Amino acid sequence: MKKIRPLILAFTVVASALVAWGLFSRPRPKALDAEGFSAARVLQDIEVISRKHHSVAHPEERAEVRAYLASRLHSLGADSVAFYTYDSIVGPKGKHVEYLFDATDVLAEFAPLGAGADSATYLMFVAHADSRYSQPMPRRDTVWSYGAADDGYGLGVALETVNCLLKDRASWKQGVKVLFTDAEEAGMDGMYGIWENNREVFENVGLIVNIEARGPWGPALLFETSPGSSKILDLYSKNARHPFTYSLTTVVYNMMPNFTDFTVVKDHIPGMNFSTVADVNHYHTDLDNFSNVSAATVQHYGSQILPVAHEYVCGEEYSDRSYFVSDTDTVNFTFPLLGIVNMSPELYRIVNIVLLLLFVLLFVIEIRRGSVRLGSSLGAASIVLASAIGVLALGEGAAWVCARIAGARFKLFGVIAGIKFDNAAMIVLTVLLFALTLLVYLRRKGNRDNTLLFGVLVLDALLSAVLLAALGENLMFFIPLFCCVAALLLWRISGWKFWIPLAEAVILLHAFSFLYALAMALTIGAYGAVAMIAFIDIALLIPMSEIYLKD
Repeated sequence: MKKIRPLILAFTVVASALVAWGLFSRPRPKALDAEGFSAARVLQDIEVISRKHHSVAHPEERAEVRAYLASRLHSLGADSVAFYTYDSIVGPKGKHVEYLFDATDVLAEFAPLGAGADSATYLMFVAHADSRYSQPMPRRDTVWSYGAADDGYGLGVALETVNCLLKDRASWKQGVKVLFTDAEEAGMDGMYGIWENNREVFENVGLIVNIEARGPWGPALLFETSPGSSKILDLYSKNARHPFTYSLTTVVYNMMPNFTDFTVVKDHIPGMNFSTVADVNHYHTDLDNFSNVSAATVQHYGSQILPVAHEYVCGEEYSDRSYFVSDTDTVNFTFPLLGIVNMSPELYRIVNIVLLLLFVLLFVIEIRRGSVRLGSSLGAASIVLASAIGVLALGEGAAWVCARIAGARFKLFGVIAGIKFDNAAMIVLTVLLFALTLLVYLRRKGNRDNTLLFGVLVLDALLSAVLLAALGENLMFFIPLFCCVAALLLWRISGWKFWIPLAEAVILLHAFSFLYALAMALTIGAYGAVAMIAFIDIALLIPMSEIYLKD
């Protein structure tokens, strides 16, 4: 058994990475003639939408896209398709511009069949029909986006989702509205216009699904919900296939200076906001074109949104427009392939307290066994914390160097665009971080007891407590702490070491998917923070692996 343990560990790392990055945890794209949601059909719409630049500086091209969308909604059998125009808008907001533009939204309505249609509650899909206006790039001319992903994905996914829902229209209890807004990129002008001037459009809407894209590939993430998300997450967690969400992203997003159409209405109407979090260099640039779209990513939107939408329009209980209105949020996070953990903040705090008590119990057991010393473990925790801060500083230093090489403007912990090699740099730096941490661990002097392992666990426990108190969220430290403590206790109780690689697999599934999303969302400008979290995980996994490899 000892001889195959290294192979088991290697398999654990590789398999966890592959699953976290899509193997078995995301759907395969469906063909044009497939039943259900088809990415191929969505791509047909995106190809038309993204043929030309269609920003607020391109009124004729934007009108062509709008006419195409209206024709598609008519072809689906919309009961009505209406246009709402708001004129003489100066934009983009906060920019020196020499043009005015009109914003024209497209609204379609699909009522449920039968009695009660006039008083029905509605699900509203929202996506924006304009592409990004001009953007200067480092060492390049000003570029214009074709809007293939942002927001061709949103437009196409909404159309295909409605197409699929209509096949079961006889079972609808709720209706569907589709709102394609204009001038979202310039400052959500289309959404502000219809919200401020035509509020009646929203009076019977019980749930909004906003569909965005931040880059053309990678997983589709439910990255934001409206306040009081408990019932929304219950709907999502029970129905979405291949789910991918973290409540922490809603907390972080609310702290960032970023906005979507959903921002305008989220405090008034319950809803969800979906987006990719892929390469920033393909976002708001000429690289956002049809040649770079991903059928796999489009299919991932559909696998989550369609079953949620179907449940909503067919469920009798959702006829109450205020069904999703709540004062309580949930704490939730996703493990690729394994699914969602979703619980109330109160239950999550109880789980954290129980985990802390179990950790103390484990610590006492190990001290009594002589495998851990309290003072040494506290000292190790201090060393790991100091090292983590050093990794944070070095990571930001590496980001500064990359920005200088690329001629991009460096932003401390900020989004940096224009570094073509940023993703490759982050991967190489993380591999080097692992190799250096492993080398230092193997060359350390003194007794090879569990001091370092418990030092990292002490640090994880402290950081978990601080973040839980400050944000109500601590998954990046809670999950490794929970998995390690559970595995070590089960090993001591049962004598079976297989609990250790099992725990490592869960830690890695979380780390690979969460750190990927974090790195893509914040870019190399925040690589220091990503590297610091990765370092703490690595410092935990290495001594855990040594325990498993020992006799």
